[in-house]
Amino acid sequence: MKKQSSLSIILMLALVAQIFGQNPAPQTSDDDDVVRITTNLIQVDAVVTDKNDKPVTDLRAEDFEILEDGKEQEITNFSYVPLAPMSRRSPAANTTPADKNAPPLPPARVQPEQVRRTIALVVDDLGLSFESTNYVRRALKRFVDEQMQEGDFVAIVRTGGGMGALQAFTSDKRQLYAAIERLKWNQLGRGGVSAIAPIEGGNIATDTVGGLPGRTSETDINDDLNQFRDEIYSVGTLGALNHIVRGLREMPGRKSVMLVSDGIRIFNRAGESDRILDSLRRLTDLANRASVVIYTMDARGLQTLTLTAEDNVSGLTTQQVEARLFNRRNDYIESQNGLIYLAKQTGGLAIRGTNDLSAGIKEMLDDQQGYYLIGYRPDEGTFDPKRIRFTNLKIRVKRPGLKVRYRNGFLNITDEQARPETPRTRQAQLIRAITSPFSSGDIGVRLTSLFANDPKSGTFMRSLLHVDAKGLTFAEEADGWHKVVFDIMAVTFGDNGSIVDEASRTHTVRVRGETYKRIMRNGFEYVITVPIKKAGAYQLRTALRDSATERVGSASQFIEVPDISKNRLTISGLIINGFDPAKQTKNAVAGAPDAVVESEPDAGPAVRRLRRGMVLDIGYVIYNARLDKATQRPQLQTQLKLFRDGQEIFAGNLVNYDASKQTDLKRLNAGGRLQIGTEMTPGDYVVQVIVTDMLAKDKQRTATQWIDFQIVEK
Repeated sequence: MKKQSSLSIILMLALVAQIFGQNPAPQTSDDDDVVRITTNLIQVDAVVTDKNDKPVTDLRAEDFEILEDGKEQEITNFSYVPLAPMSRRSPAANTTPADKNAPPLPPARVQPEQVRRTIALVVDDLGLSFESTNYVRRALKRFVDEQMQEGDFVAIVRTGGGMGALQAFTSDKRQLYAAIERLKWNQLGRGGVSAIAPIEGGNIATDTVGGLPGRTSETDINDDLNQFRDEIYSVGTLGALNHIVRGLREMPGRKSVMLVSDGIRIFNRAGESDRILDSLRRLTDLANRASVVIYTMDARGLQTLTLTAEDNVSGLTTQQVEARLFNRRNDYIESQNGLIYLAKQTGGLAIRGTNDLSAGIKEMLDDQQGYYLIGYRPDEGTFDPKRIRFTNLKIRVKRPGLKVRYRNGFLNITDEQARPETPRTRQAQLIRAITSPFSSGDIGVRLTSLFANDPKSGTFMRSLLHVDAKGLTFAEEADGWHKVVFDIMAVTFGDNGSIVDEASRTHTVRVRGETYKRIMRNGFEYVITVPIKKAGAYQLRTALRDSATERVGSASQFIEVPDISKNRLTISGLIINGFDPAKQTKNAVAGAPDAVVESEPDAGPAVRRLRRGMVLDIGYVIYNARLDKATQRPQLQTQLKLFRDGQEIFAGNLVNYDASKQTDLKRLNAGGRLQIGTEMTPGDYVVQVIVTDMLAKDKQRTATQWIDFQIVEK
């Protein structure tokens, strides 16, 4: 049956009950670029270490030499950039409570100016064996639990997950854990069950050392097919990396990619693969222009490469066994060439031969403490439009005993020429915004998503895209109306990157008078409802395009939908709304039954910007509470907590839940209220709801949800 989605526009004429949001991803300006390739300046970064791999930070320009295609250049720009020291307190680490049965703590939101490192941990599930996948999952969990630091902006990405697998960068452990849980062995990839393929028995008398001469036609065909398959999947891995690096161009902080793979071959037994080598060169050039350092790690760890219990040598002669062991060792070494190339060309490290993958990730993190910027003015012949070629760079350190890592070169085209062409068509502009792993801020948009469950329609995800109308072009017509035309696209991706639901619309909106003024002042919301047939992690990505100016705003939202059918205690998404108690009607002050509370759009569920002194109302639904056998009523306790910068600043009292007026005991409507203190500091906050089922077992006893909001000046 074809999937359906419900989309509607709400022009702030009434309060919407289901709305939620997320800020656009941070961006940086061109002034923050580390690598610059222009006709006036070639600038690259370099890391210098001593014999113990400790960073060296006291060098001067005269301690370096830089050569372009073997010709020494005069250094005109030079500086050392230390990265700000990490705080001992880590909001990321604080999201794990000491009691493993306690509810997780809400994460602290990372502001653009707070980002110290932007890290993409790329798991090459197109090239991982079943054996390696298990080790990688454990190493990533340890990274999230122990190695993430304050100011880290992290994404865990699968190369085989499709464009939908490129989740937004986050400091939220909940999202990262969900990404790790989705890492599974890709049976269609180039990795087998074991990290090293076992030797199969047989009686092929023509086998020789090296496996080349005298092969049977069947062996030839299988080798050729495997080689072609490996090349295709390797190019797929590099294509996914290409997409990630393009998105990293706009991110703040020291930008790095850690590729964890079972290897990428550049050379095959017949020679090099032009297809892979060309992809590698284009990727490294793109990474260098985007100031991205690529680290690589061989997930196979330390291998003996001798006979193992999995090998079957029955029917093979000593010479045949020797030939196959030779090929195994050769294939292992050749498969590391692509990983070494990526790291060397971008100034990173190629980590090999370690069975402690967590230590490999730590080595990458320790490497990012600072770097030198070295620049020179290129000759006129560097950029020859008639001949596109790779220009080699070499940096030397004159002080003995030091090691230097740097970007080894670039294609001789300027940054302006290398930038991708701006999409021209409406569809292309929307698709580019949707498929990018990052948000766009050309039009102010704010996305909020939650899940809920209805007895008739089942589980669904409801989202609200709040649009700042000031970013749209309203044409004034002769009769006093104001008209705007905009396009919107929304795509929901499942946990494997596949599309669950999609919709695209063009809308023409005409407003006038007070309605127009209200829209320009408060913006408007676009509601998206998507039915969810299967529990799991989802991403909603939206893009809105102003037809008059072709400006695009986009946003994405991660949401994990639980399985209600498992009868575990669960809370729906939170709906919050703020109101000013001083603006209640006289009836409200007098306590009359028809009292009305005046709502404010900025303090509503979509925007959630509250002033000091306001009251915060919180609404949600509790699912699957246990019922007392005698009374057939639940025994629940609720509690509200308030957090800022990952630190708890308020914990409300435990409140016994009153279910006397509930008609559906599987879906209990609940709520709470907080008074915002008049002395509270403006900034970002998180409110958390904790529900405890007194009749349930320990592991199913507690459920929690949280949502962010802001306190602003009056």
